[in-house]
Amino acid sequence: MILDAPFPPDPRVENEAVSLVNSGHEVFLFCLQYSNEKKSEKLKGIKVKRFTSNTFEYKLSALAYTIPMYTWLMQKKIHQFINSTEVEVLHIHDIKIAEAVFRANQKFKLPVVLDLHDNLPEVMKLYPHLQKFPGKYIISPKKWKTKEEEFIKKANKVITVSPEFIESIKERIPTSEKKLVLVPNTIRQSFYKNYTIENSILKRYTNQFVLLYLGDTHLRRGLQTAIAAVKVLKDEIPNIKLVIVGKNTTDTILKQQVQELNIEQFVDFEGWQNVSLFQSYILSSAICISPLHRNLQHDVAYANKIFQYMSFSKPLLVSDATAQKKLVTKHKTGLVHLDRDVKDFVAKTLQLYHDNNLREELGVNGKQFIENEFSWEQTSKKLLHLYDNLSS
Repeated sequence: MILDAPFPPDPRVENEAVSLVNSGHEVFLFCLQYSNEKKSEKLKGIKVKRFTSNTFEYKLSALAYTIPMYTWLMQKKIHQFINSTEVEVLHIHDIKIAEAVFRANQKFKLPVVLDLHDNLPEVMKLYPHLQKFPGKYIISPKKWKTKEEEFIKKANKVITVSPEFIESIKERIPTSEKKLVLVPNTIRQSFYKNYTIENSILKRYTNQFVLLYLGDTHLRRGLQTAIAAVKVLKDEIPNIKLVIVGKNTTDTILKQQVQELNIEQFVDFEGWQNVSLFQSYILSSAICISPLHRNLQHDVAYANKIFQYMSFSKPLLVSDATAQKKLVTKHKTGLVHLDRDVKDFVAKTLQLYHDNNLREELGVNGKQFIENEFSWEQTSKKLLHLYDNLSS
């Protein structure tokens, strides 16, 4: 496995690697080292190999498909990694480092599995530094999209995270259909079976009607809609509390919005918290939200938080971003509001607030869906099948 970042943490990489190890495969992980971690160690059966990097290389990675220096630097490290480990298959995590892997592999000619965590060229369009000088003029998402298509064509197998993502690739590259494999970002059963409750969190929100948001809080995640809705909802739900667990550099905008609306007492910014506390936050909530803005990335990918929510029988309120809308509607696990529509968000919240039976029914449906169909233990079977067939 090739990852252009430190490890840990990376839940998807860890889940995939551990599942392959448990299935009898030997997994070596190439990753980058920015501090003084061990050069080589075994974590949960994964043989981690760290290669020294630095801030300069990290900044160059954004220019990977503008100038070739990042690819050249990584190519040398990857060549060394393949030589020393004698691996039989290369599994690339996302496209930033893909060019370097394909170039290093010219000598070895190993099978390549390309794992697309995100629709990265579309996500890049939303990065703040690509909206202004100089990023706007030197980093081209269009060029990254062309590269992505090139890598999909070169790879032996391509893993994607949602049916919608698979359909979008098939439309762009019809010849790729037979190499596409669906491995969604789902949660391990241990998330909702083996955990410790933090009673101080439950106690703090005992008498509150909590709307909970977990995860990255970038503006594209839609929290401005939820905040604006709280201004209206507080008049009908006096004990409402919007609890935001996560952070982003754009949080100053969200906090300013809360201040301007004079609703500080109804919104808690918890910042980023240890994942071990997520279960306690979910248990203290009444409704869990994912108000994503609709765009080409969000329409084809699921936010992992919705599976965390469902695993604790919580009803969802999500925007109509295509992938999450389809899933929530099909399995009857929550209500859907129009993207960035405050009135609709308010209406759906009130519908859930006034109907406890509906909240319970949606929550039960979500729990059953996770237990029967959508835990990592279920969805990782396609990953294992892919590798069993490759190795045979």
